[in-house]
Amino acid sequence: MSLDLTRGAAVTAVSAALLISLGALPASAATVVATISVGALPVGVAVSPDGSLVYVTNLNSNSVSVIDADTQAVTATISVGARPHGVAFTPDGSTAFVTNLDSNTVSVITVATSTAASSIAVGQSPHDVAVTPDGSTAYVTNRASDTISVIDVAAGTTGTPIAVGDQPFGVAVSPDGAEAFVTNIGADTVSVIDTATASVVATIPVGPAPLGVAFAPDGATAYVTNHGNNTVSVIDVATRTTTSPITVGNSPWEVAVTPDGTTAYVVNLGPSTVSVVDLAAGATRGSEIAVQSGARAMAFSPDGTLAWVANQNSGTVSVVTIETPAVLADTDTLPTLVVGAPVTFRAAVSSGTPGADFAISDGALPAGLSLDTESGVISGTPTTAGDFEFTLSATNVVQTVTATYVGTVDVAPTPELAATGSAPWSLAMGAGAAGILLGALLLARGGRAHRSSIGRA
Repeated sequence: MSLDLTRGAAVTAVSAALLISLGALPASAATVVATISVGALPVGVAVSPDGSLVYVTNLNSNSVSVIDADTQAVTATISVGARPHGVAFTPDGSTAFVTNLDSNTVSVITVATSTAASSIAVGQSPHDVAVTPDGSTAYVTNRASDTISVIDVAAGTTGTPIAVGDQPFGVAVSPDGAEAFVTNIGADTVSVIDTATASVVATIPVGPAPLGVAFAPDGATAYVTNHGNNTVSVIDVATRTTTSPITVGNSPWEVAVTPDGTTAYVVNLGPSTVSVVDLAAGATRGSEIAVQSGARAMAFSPDGTLAWVANQNSGTVSVVTIETPAVLADTDTLPTLVVGAPVTFRAAVSSGTPGADFAISDGALPAGLSLDTESGVISGTPTTAGDFEFTLSATNVVQTVTATYVGTVDVAPTPELAATGSAPWSLAMGAGAAGILLGALLLARGGRAHRSSIGRA
């Protein structure tokens, strides 16, 4: 795509137009950088709000592995209920909730001490849990009860359960906290819960065997993995309707959206891969990312640079580096360019992850200027007046972006001469006069011509 940003009517010292365009995406933009051994059959994963900790539920170990995100090592193992499945942190990061399938409980973990402080009785076969943005309420899907348990976080108690569709599995709360979306495996639907009234206000048909659900950061769209036909349903939250589904890998389980809202990642249990979905294009991008056997769940770090994938068959967590695109801001202006005046300029660019390499991909810099290809800094002293046009490109593994600058290098201003004081007169020079020889200056006194040199060594 391209964006035409014309800066103003007249082209004077600099800056008439700026064009930004995006290049083609490569086959893959993410890599597995580490594999961490955890407990038996890891099926759930959550990252703390500050990004420092990763909690992994181990279904066959009745435990939660605590991973230090910086060292990427397990630092603690917390005993919880029977067959732990879903996990979620409160927004302040002080507490984590874990659903226990066979105990019909939710373990309440105090994060500071890595201990399960208490447990809360819920419905039968609780699978997933999500916490509201204000931290007041947690919603738990009870697959065997066809209900949602509503937990008062402060009190540690539940209210009246909410009846939903057949076999509720996944749950996500909208960014504004107004609604909770619940996937119903047996009904091929999503139940929409109004959190203010604790009631179902809509039911949205999706694909067969829906499992995972996630909202875009702006809350306008929700995404649902359909395990039965290898697709992701795209839901317009305002209209509660679906658009064309997106085909992903075999047996998709969970879906997560990057914090910038541009990309969704889907874990595919069958091939043990992760599909990368370009949300603007509504299609997968490049090849699937291979992880360990039995990819089941995934969560992003808050900054969107890492994904943590729980692999049930291998008892591991794959750490995936998520590359981000280089972005050139659409508000750039060059500084005023004048012959003989030094200048330093760097485009307003986020070079992405990993960082971008810079180049002049079209045209040429004004004479006297040069580009640092690593930092993107343009510097030097213009030597020639006249018009210029050049295109600056920033390229990393995700994409190439370009900005085209059109403008003029001005000539140095004419020196200003002023007579001051009484005879013999002295000369006051305006800006830019250094190094200029003044000759044949006639002085009033005596009618004789004197030569004066200003700015000589």
